[in-house]
Amino acid sequence: MRAIRVAPLALLGASALTLLAPSAAHAAPDGATSTFNPTITPSVIAPGGRVTLGAGGCTGETTVTSGIFDTTTIPSGSTTATATIDTDARRGAVYAVTFACGSTGTSRNVNLTITGGATSTPTPTPTTVPTASSTALVPGGVRGGLGGSSGAIDTVEVAAGAALVATAAAGALYFARRRTADRRH
Repeated sequence: MRAIRVAPLALLGASALTLLAPSAAHAAPDGATSTFNPTITPSVIAPGGRVTLGAGGCTGETTVTSGIFDTTTIPSGSTTATATIDTDARRGAVYAVTFACGSTGTSRNVNLTITGGATSTPTPTPTTVPTASSTALVPGGVRGGLGGSSGAIDTVEVAAGAALVATAAAGALYFARRRTADRRH
């Protein structure tokens, strides 16, 4: 009878261990875990705008490359640098920005979206009155749909989800049988 009580706890412990284990997707080439977490602020920008590139978790020099700005280096000891987006960047496009951490050899991609509408803010002069910025819409409509659910499948997340479902099913079955057995006695 004791084995029946211990089994759900062992299953729950194994599931928790699976969930808390470091993700293989964040492992460095040498097998150590990597905390390298690159960022772009803002993640949506107009052509000609400036973005701040962040290299959190990289202790060495980080090289940042993309087709919409010049290659930028975040020096060792610093966590950020800025880059100016090319003025001919295609509006409404999403560009991949590659961050390569020199200290770990880890490389990660972050998406950068170029705004879809043209914006203009007139510069006030003594003879003109400042006006509100105007926005011209680019034909084509909104790209809606999957809401972020598309992309690469992360096997670690799928395994963790399956473990949670299996744990919930096993727990429900255990308590349902236990309740039925208690009613018979």
